[in-house]
Amino acid sequence: MKSTQQRIAAIVFSFASALLSINTVNAQSSSGYTNLIDGVSLEGWNIVGNANWVIGNGIIEGNKPNGFLVSTKSYKNFIIRAEFWAESNTNSGIFLRCQDPTKIAAATSYEVNIWDTRPGQEYSTGAIVDVAKVNPIHKAGGRWNTMEIVANGSGLKVSMNGAVTVDVKDSKFADGPIALQSAGGTIKFRKLEIKPI
Repeated sequence: MKSTQQRIAAIVFSFASALLSINTVNAQSSSGYTNLIDGVSLEGWNIVGNANWVIGNGIIEGNKPNGFLVSTKSYKNFIIRAEFWAESNTNSGIFLRCQDPTKIAAATSYEVNIWDTRPGQEYSTGAIVDVAKVNPIHKAGGRWNTMEIVANGSGLKVSMNGAVTVDVKDSKFADGPIALQSAGGTIKFRKLEIKPI
């Protein structure tokens, strides 16, 4: 016959197991998206370069040039949903399908730009640098913005705050890690989630 302590322990264990299973279901949303940032750690990311990355309150912030957070996993076809805040002079971006995870550049990946004051405005915020010019030009500085990026085979599509900024086909890069850039000003990400296609 079980003691009272054993019965209580069994009830507590069952209750805890039930809560864990509920949390797991909630973490795996029915929409199929997986969070790439948790806002409390850099788990799943490697630091490249000298940027200063600050984590806390659900946010990852880059506030010093120059460097990247590079995902430890590679991705091929996917949808990314991001929420970011940038200063008007912030130079940042989300790099896709990086070919060399130790040397991130627009020449070796797709750079979805976040840079309102870029000298060549055709490749400013919402553009894919040297691949697709932004139309219309968007300004992200001083507020929270949403960005959706679809990379499906050669199809690349970017939307900012619900408006399509580029929709193009390019087949230079098929897969690779994702990188977040801090190259000047302050950039904050409070959401970055991905769903495979």
